[in-house]
Amino acid sequence: MPVCLLLALLGCQPSPATPSPSTPEPVSSPALEVTPTHWSTAPATPTPTQVPLAAQVNGEGITLAEFEAELARYQAALGGTELAPEDRQRVLEELIDQVLLAQATVQEGFVIEEEMLQARMESLSVQLGGAQALEAWMNQHGYDSASFRQALQRAISAAWMRDRIIASVPLTAEQVHARQILFYSRDQAEQVYALLQAGNSFDNLAWQYDPVTGGDLGWFPRGFLTDTRLEEVAFRLEVNAYSEVVQTSAGYHILQVLERDPNRPLEPDMLRIIQAQTLQAWLEARRQESDIQIFISLE
Repeated sequence: MPVCLLLALLGCQPSPATPSPSTPEPVSSPALEVTPTHWSTAPATPTPTQVPLAAQVNGEGITLAEFEAELARYQAALGGTELAPEDRQRVLEELIDQVLLAQATVQEGFVIEEEMLQARMESLSVQLGGAQALEAWMNQHGYDSASFRQALQRAISAAWMRDRIIASVPLTAEQVHARQILFYSRDQAEQVYALLQAGNSFDNLAWQYDPVTGGDLGWFPRGFLTDTRLEEVAFRLEVNAYSEVVQTSAGYHILQVLERDPNRPLEPDMLRIIQAQTLQAWLEARRQESDIQIFISLE
């Protein structure tokens, strides 16, 4: 369930980098799981003139009030149930992701003009049913006028950068069409491999061991299979060739490549998965090179 509600609303808005209508809708960052390997945690030591911070990302603060407001919205979305430490961490990670995305727009030369900001505010007002409805939504979700404008600016920038990253994913890729015979016993797998070497038909054996699909895995690009070793074997095989027995966590496989296409269009579901992987990889790389400080306990 999305935490950054403004980003979710803005995801419905067109942007310069939004893929064409034939491209699947981009995924949003709340679905990502990113391990904060380079975070540093320090006690908050605000002076009377400082705004208390929950975190700081490359010198840009996420205020404690903003974090607590997001926690309250997240809790309300869950029906008011008590939040676990992992929920608190998820909320903070999503805020950090949004800041990282927004910060990157500066390097890309994206500037939010006042006219753009006002147009987005008016669009949100229309979506929600008018100015009074927008004001009620702001009050309900813990925003005053200044904090709402700040959050909206950040959300616009983050949505623009998210769409730019997603739009960088090619719509086609090298793919193979493969099938397999899967076993849960190495001895059985080796016996069938010996039958193949003796001249038995892969097609007949595949249907014998999988009467429903004949072991058909369909078309897939690199990076799609969960087991990289199996993928390496599939892309190394020539068309109609079969592999030796390959062991994975799922069992023992013998693969056969049926077709190969160096530039095949990606299926919509497959494209969404690769888009999500690309966005996650971008965020992970950005975190590695960023200075992220946490000033609160997430327990």
